[in-house]
Order: sequence, then structure tokens, then C-alpha cells
Amino acid sequence: MQEQHRVGLQYLETATTLLHRVRSIHPTAGLLEAADLHWWWRTPRSTDRVPQLFWFDRAGRPEAAVIITDWGDGVALDPIVMPNANPDRVRHVIERGLAHASELGFESVEVVIDRADHVLREVLIGHGFIEERDNLLKVVDAWLTRADRTPVGSLDADYRLYSRLDTLDRPHHMIHRNGPDLESRLRQTSLYRPELDLLVLDASTRVAAYGLFWFDPETATGLVEPMRTEPEHQRRGLARHILTAGINLLEEAGAERIKLCFAPTNEAARELYLSVGFKPDKQTAVFLPRSGKREEKGERRE
Repeated sequence: MQEQHRVGLQYLETATTLLHRVRSIHPTAGLLEAADLHWWWRTPRSTDRVPQLFWFDRAGRPEAAVIITDWGDGVALDPIVMPNANPDRVRHVIERGLAHASELGFESVEVVIDRADHVLREVLIGHGFIEERDNLLKVVDAWLTRADRTPVGSLDADYRLYSRLDTLDRPHHMIHRNGPDLESRLRQTSLYRPELDLLVLDASTRVAAYGLFWFDPETATGLVEPMRTEPEHQRRGLARHILTAGINLLEEAGAERIKLCFAPTNEAARELYLSVGFKPDKQTAVFLPRSGKREEKGERRE
């Protein structure tokens, strides 16, 4: 494999190609979809100009990568390898990735892996990492297939569903949590579709809930990221309505399977997602350097 660097939107394009190749081999392998990285691009980060590390095969196709992302309360390193990669290649990628992060001045990085990935676990422990037992970054990956589709949930008469295309005359409904650059950055990505950017407004046209749905036509895969109901509007069926309406739109677009993630401690989210047909597939584990510890725990997702 030939090692090269990519920066900024060129990194995003190359990582998208790599994750498409992963999906061409296995429908659910790995922890990331291309749309995950497109969602991460929503806000400026110190790592936007970092040279991200890739490996390419003799035909010039990306084979592996390690992605460094500044989340504000910690820096993460995400390894991406092909599903058929042998253990020696996996070890090389993560070890070279850790060295690359250190060379760039990131001495303490967190690594999120599939809890069942014994190769990565062994390498990280060998490099002095320990598993964070109760970190909020741990999530469950769950998948929904077309056959498990459920009807769109009802919506109370006091609320109405819109897409971003319907609300262009007002600021984007997620900027108060993600910053003023949110919409311009999302529109720099190839997978963002404003007609899949859904929100519910109450009778006073205040934002009550929202959900962003991603469709990747290259892989026929959908992703739900993020979902939120404002506290004063919870327990009124808004999340179910947005979720099922978004699933319907994704399937109309051609999605054969849809992914979302939730914290295993979030019983409300778990109950909702399982009730509409999502099935848990894998759970993550978070590793930190033995000397490193977050002062404040945060979530990657919105």
C-alpha cells in the first residue's frame, strides 16, 4: 500500500470513496458511513487542515485511512480498513495512525472501535490504552431493512412537518447547537439533501423537533443523524413521526438499509428505534491513553 495525505474537502471525498468500497464488500461492516463524515463536516474544526493519512492500492484506490477529528473536548482517531483486511494490515494502520497523530502534536487521542474487534483491542492495549468503561461516546449501531419498514406515525394537529426546502426564509433549525456555519458547510458535502432535512414546528412556528436523513446512492444506504426533540415537546410522538417519515423518504429514494446509533443508556431512544424495526448490530468501545482522561464528557453526535 502507498501512503498519502489528503486535506479538507479532498480528504472528505477520498474518505467517501473508501467507505463506498467498504460497503461494496459488506453491507454493515465497520462503524462509519460516508454520511457520518459529511455530518462531522458541519462545523469548522482545528483538524480541518490536518493532513489525513490514507493508503492506496496499485490502482490508486483508497484501501485504508486513519481520520483525526477535533471534537472540542477531545481528539479522536478513527481507523478505516477494508472488511477483508488481514490482522497484520489492521495493526499497521492503527500503529502508523497513532504515530501520525503524535507527529502532528496530538499526544492524547481517543479511539472508538467495535467492541468485538479483538485485533484493534489488542493493539491499543499494547500501546498503553485502556477502555473507558462508562464513556458517553459508547453507542449501539442498529440497522433497518426495507422489509422491516413501519407506517408513518401520526402527528398532533398542533404540529406540522417541514423540510429545509420549506423553511429557507428562516435560519437553519440546528445552528443554535452547531454554529452559524452549519448550513454552508453541509452544502459543501455531496450527500446532504435539504429535502431530507426534516423539522417539526409547533403552532407558534417554534422548532419542536428535527431529524436529518442521509441517503447515499452509491451504496443504497440511509443514515439518521441527528435526531432531537426539544424538552418541552417530548412524549408527544414527534420523534416517531419524524423518524418514520424520514425512513419513508429514504426508502422512496432507494435506500435498501438504514442505520442509526444510540447510547445504550438511553432507554427512550432504544425503545423508539427498536419499535420501528431497527435491530442492534454492534456496540462500540472507547479507548483512551492510560494517562489521558476527559475533563468533560461529550458526544460526537448532535
